[in-house]
Amino acid sequence: MGLSGQHGAQTWTMRPEYKTYKSPYGPGYTVNKNFHGIDLRRATKFGITAASFGAVAGIFALFFFSDVPKVRKDIMQKIPIIGEQFDKSLPPSDNPF
Repeated sequence: MGLSGQHGAQTWTMRPEYKTYKSPYGPGYTVNKNFHGIDLRRATKFGITAASFGAVAGIFALFFFSDVPKVRKDIMQKIPIIGEQFDKSLPPSDNPF
């Protein structure tokens, strides 16, 4: 008894590239360029959202670590308008030593 034909599902085969049917009687349309379904407009929207979240996270981290002496001296005191607020030096009259 000989078996012929395919045996079971072929899971690792590539699907052939089929062109979508465009009717000559239908309206003229074009498909926008995309990368895995994300076109330029949607990628721009995602990019702006990701940049906004990144900026907020960076500002939060900067103010969260502002009490660390190295961050306070090297970063926070060099900000032009609010730099004086992070100067924690003691006047000589308050120094007990």
